[in-house]
Amino acid sequence: MNRRTFLGAAAATAMPLTPSRLHADATLPPNLVFVFSDQQRWDTADCYGQPLFPGLTPNLDRLANDGVRFEHAFTCQPVCGPARSCLQTGKWATETGCFTNDRALPLEETTIAHRLADAGYEVGYVGKWHLASTTREGIDHRMTAVPVERRGGYRDYWVAADVPEFTSHSYDGRLFGADMQPAPFPPGRYRADFFTDCALDFLRSRTGARPFFLFVSYIEPHHQNDHSHFEGPHGSKEQFRDHRVPADLAALKGDWGQELPDYLGCCHAVDAGLGRIRDELGRLGLADNTLVVYTSDHGCHFRTRNGEYKRSCHDSSIRVPLIAAGPGFGGAQVVEDLVSLIDLPPTLLSAAGVGVPNAMRGRPLQPLAAGTATDWPDAVFVQISESQVGRALRTRRWKYSVRVPKGAGWQGTDSDTYTESFLYNLESDPAELRNLVQDPQHAGVRAELRERLLRQLAAAGEPPTGIVPANS
Repeated sequence: MNRRTFLGAAAATAMPLTPSRLHADATLPPNLVFVFSDQQRWDTADCYGQPLFPGLTPNLDRLANDGVRFEHAFTCQPVCGPARSCLQTGKWATETGCFTNDRALPLEETTIAHRLADAGYEVGYVGKWHLASTTREGIDHRMTAVPVERRGGYRDYWVAADVPEFTSHSYDGRLFGADMQPAPFPPGRYRADFFTDCALDFLRSRTGARPFFLFVSYIEPHHQNDHSHFEGPHGSKEQFRDHRVPADLAALKGDWGQELPDYLGCCHAVDAGLGRIRDELGRLGLADNTLVVYTSDHGCHFRTRNGEYKRSCHDSSIRVPLIAAGPGFGGAQVVEDLVSLIDLPPTLLSAAGVGVPNAMRGRPLQPLAAGTATDWPDAVFVQISESQVGRALRTRRWKYSVRVPKGAGWQGTDSDTYTESFLYNLESDPAELRNLVQDPQHAGVRAELRERLLRQLAAAGEPPTGIVPANS
């Protein structure tokens, strides 16, 4: 199949690789490939030791064997658009104004693509963007092509849709190329496989003269909105029906009983895509000088914590897989420190030798991988929206979450008063089944975490606020 034909004018400046260009130039900064799934729980990956289906993720396991697995990785916002705004800018979602879905990334924001392009990188994007529409202001690209000015600086290659769950289903639909023309799925092609096809097209169409940054944003294993189901490849229900059920799901009602097999089929398909990308990097002689990072925007609780699949403080919503392999990340290591998606933008810039601006809120992960980090934070901060105006702090032992008592979750960004809503002892209750927020025996713990969260709110640039104890 001729990729140039079905993708249209995807690349703005594409030239075919000649054999002399196939091998990595050791004098260039490392290439960067960021592989991003949507709504994937951390425990879907076998390498995390609690596989929902053994053998589900052989390529993620291979990536972990070649690189560094971060045992405790978390999103900074368990909603699709807000999490993406954090990844592209390195700022909290409340700082960019993208604190709910359908809020376009402001045109004046500087993204990692801008910074890497300015440093000489070829920058490309494939898949789900979710940062081009502001429906409250009449800017709606959810069903149309994303114009150039709303692509966040990804100027060399673009095959994407703002919200692919609106422009496609598992076996039909389209993305859009750089020329704004539809890039339809070939008949019978599964969506995740097509996204991978586009990623390989980028790798094969490069000039080879510059290092590159490719962001591959799958929609799987996100549920199909208009069908209200997860849609794995054909046969997923049968192939993955004998799955393990994690404790946080087994103890609670939800729709995991009917949806988990197809969800696992989606994860398996994305894993296969990761394998194809890495194999192509090897075939092109680029593997040794390419950093590959794999993670997800948030997890999935299968309607056990609220009426849908995310937007809660629980680990089933916020804990994600995170694995990196390549320059600076090797040795089949496991890092136990708590890390956040907010740490990934400075990590990518550091890998490229680009200075990390003060506006970025996270820290590069390289010192953790090298074993030289001495002052790494012992907690991660999470902003929650749409279901609530909420904030949470997650340490190794404790989960502490607050929310606005009567706030409008879809519109609100912050508040001058929060109320305690959840406290979990993760050492004794990892499935988060016993909420201790009103237990008088934990008043001291809540008081300590309350002060820590208030300091974190201030550090995130949020206005002064108060937290009302749950039993006051």
